[in-house]
Amino acid sequence: MNNLFDFAEAFFQQANIDKKLALTHQARHMYVSGKLTITSDSSVLPIDSVIFPDRPVLLAPRQMPRRKMTTTAGVAAFFHAIAHVEFVAIYLAWDILYRFRDMPDRFYQDWLCVADEEAQHFELIRTHLRAMHCEYGDLPAHSGLWEHAKDTADDLPGRLAIVPRCMEARGLDVTPALIEKFKLLGDDASAAILTRILTDEIGHVELGSYWFRFVCQQRGFEAESKYRELIDQYYIGGKPKGPFNRELRKIAGFSDAEMDWLES
Repeated sequence: MNNLFDFAEAFFQQANIDKKLALTHQARHMYVSGKLTITSDSSVLPIDSVIFPDRPVLLAPRQMPRRKMTTTAGVAAFFHAIAHVEFVAIYLAWDILYRFRDMPDRFYQDWLCVADEEAQHFELIRTHLRAMHCEYGDLPAHSGLWEHAKDTADDLPGRLAIVPRCMEARGLDVTPALIEKFKLLGDDASAAILTRILTDEIGHVELGSYWFRFVCQQRGFEAESKYRELIDQYYIGGKPKGPFNRELRKIAGFSDAEMDWLES
């Protein structure tokens, strides 16, 4: 394969996790090496045709068992949940570059880079889980994140608003406190993994902000009001609840007006 969209289809039609990871890394390497084209006349497969592994068992978020990070089992359950978020994030990055065509080349370059970094995050966490005698898939995981992809399968501004600029941005709010908690527990390995993820996720949300504003300008939308409209449309409950990390969100491209609206 030498076409980005062929790689995306291979990723989506493959159930084996290790093969998915290998395809992601290979595509990124080939693109950087100038060996991957980003033109295709093939039709886009419906989002319902995307294949996920048989495990983990997916539950509604409200059905997920509670976990306490004061035990090894609780830490393993926490990182299993994070592993699932990162695994689905690989799908989300592949899907946005596969599903939405006729964008500038940089759009595809950016989201392929995100897919590759999310795959690296997943691999770091999976190794960490194995050190705790837990394998990804041993525990249930929540089903909510991919539902946002389905909801916005035909809506690029909606996808950018609800995935990088809402769901991923939530990590900017909560992860710094989790890093400090693991440091206080003396768990430097867990803190280091979360620090790496947070650093990359700031960049991912920043890309979401850049491309959201690009698409809004392209389509004649006023970006800040469109963001409010799309969050009201797609986010269950109206809008996210705080507290918000205003400093990190500003670095990641949120405006003062957007932060004022979120915090109001």
